[in-house]
Amino acid sequence: MNRLLFEKTGRAVFISHLDLMRIFQRAFRRAGVMLKHSQGFTPHAYVSILIPLSVGVASRCEILEFELDESESTPLASLPELLNKTMPEGIKILKSYESDRKAKHLCYLHADVTMEYDSGVRAGCADAIRDFFKRDEILMDKRTKSGETASQNIAEMIRDLKVLEEENEIHLDCTVCAQNPSLNPLQLAKAVSQYLSEYAPDFAKCERLAFLDEEMQPFL
Repeated sequence: MNRLLFEKTGRAVFISHLDLMRIFQRAFRRAGVMLKHSQGFTPHAYVSILIPLSVGVASRCEILEFELDESESTPLASLPELLNKTMPEGIKILKSYESDRKAKHLCYLHADVTMEYDSGVRAGCADAIRDFFKRDEILMDKRTKSGETASQNIAEMIRDLKVLEEENEIHLDCTVCAQNPSLNPLQLAKAVSQYLSEYAPDFAKCERLAFLDEEMQPFL
């Protein structure tokens, strides 16, 4: 399987998943690189993104899978340079490569959750949050695909978490489950607001840093 490792930052975080797919297909066309397409009346390009990114979330580790047309001879190594010439600001191809690793081997996500406090971080905030995430059970509601609301214990999906304090920010350097089950890192900030209302942030944002396998090694 051919893959692209790319980052999505800055204003590009507000590009939706569907629009991002269109951007990549258009980028390949503009670069003169032919993607493989399905047969039939409505052919579609063989491109997909592992673990789609929510709008508003930045990432340094997104992975796109693609298949080239059988007639295409462009070297994979040249794709970053060719595609980056056509990409909008904030989307940058870091690497193009071939991998035989299956998506199911992607197990964990390393991310940074930044909680911002307009009036500065209150005394004792970082320690209270550290103690909070030592709990064996932290129940949060999650909407299922059927539209129903179910309760899940997010404490079981946290592999590692460090709390770092700055003048007006608390950073949660976390590693969480990425699949089956998955945990959106922003749920950690929501949990703080729900259970520790006196330390609720004024704003929270997230940046994906790396996908990891079951051995906690980079997934590529």
